[in-house]
Amino acid sequence: MSSFDRIELSIDPGTWDPMNEDMVSLDPIEFHSEEEPYKNRIDSYQKNTGLTEAVQTGTGQLNGIPVAIGVMDFQFMGGSMGSVVGEKITRLAEYATNQFLPLIIVCASGGARMQEGSLSLMQMAKISSALYDYQSNKKLFYVSILTSPTTGGVTASFGMLGDIIIAEPNAYIAFAGKRVIEQTLNKTVPEDSQVAEYLFHKGLFDPIVPRNPLKGVLGELFRLHAFFPLNQN
Repeated sequence: MSSFDRIELSIDPGTWDPMNEDMVSLDPIEFHSEEEPYKNRIDSYQKNTGLTEAVQTGTGQLNGIPVAIGVMDFQFMGGSMGSVVGEKITRLAEYATNQFLPLIIVCASGGARMQEGSLSLMQMAKISSALYDYQSNKKLFYVSILTSPTTGGVTASFGMLGDIIIAEPNAYIAFAGKRVIEQTLNKTVPEDSQVAEYLFHKGLFDPIVPRNPLKGVLGELFRLHAFFPLNQN
């Protein structure tokens, strides 16, 4: 599901207000592979998806409740988290902190972006630090939604930091993928051991919610945590 469709599904019509749309990746470590230069890859993904980066962030209303939301898009370089993705999500969390807004992050990612090296890994700590201020210091409410796939550095940071963590049915959720584990440990990983339903029974997250009722479930959660619709009058 594209980030555009996800925003349309989650946010009330006419209320979406994007943030930091003009932020784009540079080539901080001058990464070159045999295929094509990193900057060329970014350009082609921007043309093909209509996105500037692998996450859209902004504010809107969900059943009348003002929210801050970040939506990752797997179609943009596998939803990989580079410096721009990390910065946009951090700024979103900081904005939600300052404005006392509930926060939603929809995860869809292959993990940290190798083309930006350790700068990608630094985003894990940066986002987690912003969320610590949001959750622990300001006592605000963050919902993480894990879609398929959610892996790598996203799972190892903000994906698993939600006050409520929601997974979609049959979502593939992991830190290291099946193939990587098997090649590294030389052991067979059981089929379906990294699928939402199996992980739910191991206590990894809260509910599994299909897409159709998701907006209603989020609205109920926000009301339960004392976030209410704006007065229409």
